[in-house]
Amino acid sequence: MRNTVFLALALAMLVSLAAGAVRAADSAVVLSYRRFGDDRIPSVNTRLDQLDAHIAELTTGGYAVLPLPLVVDAIQSGKALPNKAVAITMDSAGASVWSSAWPRLKAANLPFTVFVVTDETDRGGPDTMSWENLREMAASGLVTMGSQGASHPHMPALSAQAITDDMARARARFEAELGKAPDLFAWPYGEMSRDAAQAARAAGFKAAFGQHSGSVWSKSDPFFLPRFALNETYGEAERFRLAVRSTALPAVDITPDDPKLASNPPAFGFTLAIEVAGMEHLACYTSHDGRAVIERLGPRIEVRMAKPLPPGRTRLNCTAPSLDGRWRWFGWQFFIQ
Repeated sequence: MRNTVFLALALAMLVSLAAGAVRAADSAVVLSYRRFGDDRIPSVNTRLDQLDAHIAELTTGGYAVLPLPLVVDAIQSGKALPNKAVAITMDSAGASVWSSAWPRLKAANLPFTVFVVTDETDRGGPDTMSWENLREMAASGLVTMGSQGASHPHMPALSAQAITDDMARARARFEAELGKAPDLFAWPYGEMSRDAAQAARAAGFKAAFGQHSGSVWSKSDPFFLPRFALNETYGEAERFRLAVRSTALPAVDITPDDPKLASNPPAFGFTLAIEVAGMEHLACYTSHDGRAVIERLGPRIEVRMAKPLPPGRTRLNCTAPSLDGRWRWFGWQFFIQ
């Protein structure tokens, strides 16, 4: 497996070199898909023509498409990544990943990670991949497995013991079916709390991903890493190119740092770790109320929301243009019980 990862990285580097686009970087874009060619639920579906366009962009646009574990190792160790580094992920191990995405990505030699909900895989049915499908994909060397828990619950609403039990039940199924348990986790619905993150760390995971937009970078919270969630609405070519070419907005000292809010609306803010160009054009938007008010206090950015956030999850996106025509992007997702 180690040799396969090395070869995948080498191939990605060669593709980027051929495009004349390699330089050191400390961020990467992680993409999140769920269903393909299934118009029953457009909010979690990507049309096949959209997927074909995404693959064409990734294979011709000077990107380095890397295995997700390699990206995580790089950002956690401080190693440089190729310019325009990208990782691909799939949530819930749906049948259309096997029937539609896997043949296309395999033909393009693009690695990806599948986050598996083990109870759904055990139940089976026409909408879910089987363990045999997952074993075949893993044996290819292009596909790595991640966990999304056993029952796909709203994690921040559970007790610490219930979270621990759910993760442990999933781990046992991975060990029984695949011979080992993943060390990467994806939060169901992208919902995280600090108690849930502590449980994930105690369970042996090295990183966990949400569903808020933005680029991962060397100072990202390892248990709340961003991913660009793609679907029919956000999967058109122009928006895909905007997202996949984005770089990190260097946000640190995020307050409150627990996405499960104790007060609503939150007094939310972050500090820019380094001064970057374009901050005079910084804008922040929430999914429930549009543009938010921004106050700049030196490197500190305070974001003020006029209305309380509704129960459930709300996303925040902050973006600013960079000098090379790309966008710096920071996202966050709140959970309100």
